Amino acid sequence: MIRINDQIEIADWELTESFTRSSGPGGQNVNKVSTAVELRFEAARSPNLPDPVKARLRRLAGRRWTQDGAVVIFVQDTRSQARNREIAKERLTDLIRKACERPKRRVATKPTYGSVKRRLAGKKARGQVKALRGAVDPDNG
Repeated sequence: MIRINDQIEIADWELTESFTRSSGPGGQNVNKVSTAVELRFEAARSPNLPDPVKARLRRLAGRRWTQDGAVVIFVQDTRSQARNREIAKERLTDLIRKACERPKRRVATKPTYGSVKRRLAGKKARGQVKALRGAVDPDNG
């Protein structure tokens, strides 16, 4: 059981772990021990997550979200299987906590009259500089 916040808890049946041999440093340990962890959370079917949280989680998870609505987290950071499992669970809880935060609505604002005037004056000055460039008339020089 993983506790996300006061309202959300993830049951053990919603999580599946599989272990594979990890790449990278570790000497012969890499060839013998399956230390890499693939943690799979069935987010779309989870009764504990509200629909808005699921929608935000899907957007935050990105390519970690599968076609069948699961979040897959792959960790091979350390040489210890137990530590990799902890890291994977921490990453999942962080991701779900971020999804629980409702983003602030953007309030549309209008540029000030002065800032519009300054911008247009700058554009006009730049246009005059560019207009002075170009072919020089040989008769007038």
